[in-house]
Amino acid sequence: MTLGKWLSNGPAGQFVLTFMVAQYLRLVHATTRWSKVDSQLLTDPVSAGRPVIAIMWHGRLLMAPYVWPRPQPLHLLVSRHGDGEYFARVMAQFGLPAVRGSTAREDKDRDKGGAPALREMLGLLKQGLSVGITPDGPRGPRMRLAMGIVTLARLSGAPVVPIAFATSHRRLLGSWDRFHLAWPFGRGAMVYGRPIVVARDLDAEQQEAARLEIEAALNAVTDRADLLVGQDTVEPAAAPVTAGQGEQAA
Repeated sequence: MTLGKWLSNGPAGQFVLTFMVAQYLRLVHATTRWSKVDSQLLTDPVSAGRPVIAIMWHGRLLMAPYVWPRPQPLHLLVSRHGDGEYFARVMAQFGLPAVRGSTAREDKDRDKGGAPALREMLGLLKQGLSVGITPDGPRGPRMRLAMGIVTLARLSGAPVVPIAFATSHRRLLGSWDRFHLAWPFGRGAMVYGRPIVVARDLDAEQQEAARLEIEAALNAVTDRADLLVGQDTVEPAAAPVTAGQGEQAA
């Protein structure tokens, strides 16, 4: 067996691979000169014991353990496909548990844990625990927010907090999400947006307006993070998300 197959297939290899990724994240965090913008918008409610729905675009997942104010717990929605499994294992090394499944396209993906994942996240929020979601992952469209975030916020009453990071040393991968691969030894910015509360009794038109508001807020903090470190911004995918489509897991 080649080294690559051993790392990707066997349990021991998977442990080594995820450990190496976690160590790389620690290296990037430790060697980057970080600035945090409006972090109190997240830390104030979390410190007060109020649960939030933290959202980041899929392409900005890399530094998720460090944008969150530990040691407070954050439960991350993670899909059940292979990449999601690796991501869950990496995040577990930082003490961030996973909710497995996806609430995307529930009419087509009922076997992928959509409804149970939504119920679990709602239950966690009602227990006073925060959840983290990538509202455009794992398949996109890039930087287009799906309606499931609005549904979860309406039913739970928890505020949605947009979060983004960027680094001056990076590579944007050619993947659908333009994944931001941060290099060490540069400048970094973590930007937090105003918490957005979604009223429970909204009609369909009002829910779509809330979806657009949250999407714009998350794109705004992402653009600001890029600009603060001197990087070009990333454009959202051209195709919009249709109303009623649920959000997806990381």
